[in-house]
Amino acid sequence: MKYALKRAAAGLATMLIVSFLTYAAFDLISDAATAMLGTSATPERIAALRAELGLDRPLLLRYGGWLLGFFTGDLGVSQSYRQPVWDLIAPKAGLTLCLSLLSFILITAVSIPLGLLTAGRRRFEGARTALNQLGMAVPPFFTGILLSWVFGVGLKWFTPGQFPEAGTDPAGAAVYLLFAAVALSIPRIAMTARMLRGTVREELERDYVRTAISRGNDRSQVLRRHVLKNALPPVVTFLAQTMAELVAGSIVVEQVFVIPGLGRMLVTSIAGRDYPVVQAIVVILAFWVVLAGTAADVTNARIDPRLRLGGAA
Repeated sequence: MKYALKRAAAGLATMLIVSFLTYAAFDLISDAATAMLGTSATPERIAALRAELGLDRPLLLRYGGWLLGFFTGDLGVSQSYRQPVWDLIAPKAGLTLCLSLLSFILITAVSIPLGLLTAGRRRFEGARTALNQLGMAVPPFFTGILLSWVFGVGLKWFTPGQFPEAGTDPAGAAVYLLFAAVALSIPRIAMTARMLRGTVREELERDYVRTAISRGNDRSQVLRRHVLKNALPPVVTFLAQTMAELVAGSIVVEQVFVIPGLGRMLVTSIAGRDYPVVQAIVVILAFWVVLAGTAADVTNARIDPRLRLGGAA
């Protein structure tokens, strides 16, 4: 527990630093008053609007108010849509989160059994390696196009380019997200299975495994009780990186499947220079990355207590 609290505190500190740097960077490159009134506005009107919006206050005070608003749902107003930022991004963040979680579940459910199954088998090694390389090489957007063509245009299991409303057609939305998740997860399934297969094979060659088996222990029990304990930490770290990168990777897949998630909103907001929206999305993505890394550290410490540097669970 002590180690978990330490990692949580470190993650929280990292989030604060990242959010401040992001806020300060966007504060330097953008001026909400000028964006709202236009460059042709008089300096007096701009100064009056800056005072009305509180932009004349010190940076730290403005950041503190923005950070409080981040957790209370008040992130300002979109310059393009003239709507509260949180109202714009909340439903889209939910879609992106669902897509990322579904992809992560597929990656974990397929890659770990696949890696364990192939770790102790040497037959058809060349074919497995070729398939693995193919899975890692094919980009998700190309896989998404193929899935849309085969299952959307050909089999008509869903309508490409028309994402169903989750509130009115949850089953249709789930099917749509499932195909997007498959496209997003295939390269990571190949990578994770290959990494797990390699780490398990390394552990199987160690002396303690041969000693345990020579004493009459069942090979499968040795694999579950001892080998996995030492083989999983690097894989868990990789899965945490995968969880963080899935959100970024979903930006491309959302474009292919026309899913109205954070990815499409981010691209549209960058093109329209809607900095309040871009700023909020960037901080959400950064928080997600830090959270995934912290979760990986705590999970690894639970798997292998030797990784708890200076603390105990």
